[in-house]
Amino acid sequence: MSIDVPMGTSERAASAALVRKMRRQDVIFAVVGVIVLVLVMSLLMALVIDLVHDGIGRINYDFLTHFPSRRAARAGVFSAWVGTTLVMFVTAFLAAPLGIGAGLYLEEYAPKNIFSDIIEINVSNLAGVPSIIYGLLALGIFVYMLGMGPTILVGGMVLALLILPIVIVSTREAIRAVPSGLRESAYGVGCNKWQVMWNYVLPSARPGIITGVIVGLSRAIGETAPIITIGALTFIAFLPESPVQGTPPFVNFDWLQSPFTVMPIQMFNWISRPQPAFHVNAAATGVLLLAMTLAMNGVAIFIRYRLRRALKT
Repeated sequence: MSIDVPMGTSERAASAALVRKMRRQDVIFAVVGVIVLVLVMSLLMALVIDLVHDGIGRINYDFLTHFPSRRAARAGVFSAWVGTTLVMFVTAFLAAPLGIGAGLYLEEYAPKNIFSDIIEINVSNLAGVPSIIYGLLALGIFVYMLGMGPTILVGGMVLALLILPIVIVSTREAIRAVPSGLRESAYGVGCNKWQVMWNYVLPSARPGIITGVIVGLSRAIGETAPIITIGALTFIAFLPESPVQGTPPFVNFDWLQSPFTVMPIQMFNWISRPQPAFHVNAAATGVLLLAMTLAMNGVAIFIRYRLRRALKT
């Protein structure tokens, strides 16, 4: 039988003083956090506003449909945004199924031993490796050893390697967030492990998985170092062959072996020139690249919202 001993006056005063001290520290920390946030966001917004102010007037139909030129007034980003779109298509085609499959295996099927622990540690570490390392890896293996050359396929492969750890980690986190009761209920009605994963776990984790894939692609679309390292062109005045053709089998894969450029490289090419008109072109390209990145993130937010809402109904 326990006996509650009432607190003395000095003890209550000490407790109240400690509570006031903790509250003051919380307020100070919150104020400092808000000040830092405002400063950082103000700096970022100033840079974005300056970029938009310099480049928005240059964006028009001709700028989007003309090839690069030695004359700034006639130069456009046609080949750059087409190359960016094709490279992102290859990147998504390679990174999404591999990353989702690897994340599903590591989270649900891999045995918990030292080998799987090493893989998990390496996957987490690869997410922080500088992108230039992936470019050097692709240059040594894909370009020199395998002789594939600086093509759209190699560009998509190196960017897929770059975002693969992001997709794996986001997939594992999304699967881990699925309530264990859902799995137990599925097992209770006689489902095997694959049926549980395919019919219950993956649909519930789909919003987080798709968000991770699109966020990874948003990072890849702005990467320049690995693309330059493998030898992508800085000036190109032609397009790859069309992936779709008018004769059977109506699909053409020759475009995968075509040389290419992307929008970040086109920006680098123009900003390195001394003429101010090319700097305006680079700013306009930056605005387009920023718009594409924001659009991809907006699509991720919209898909996540719709899928979560569908799961609740």
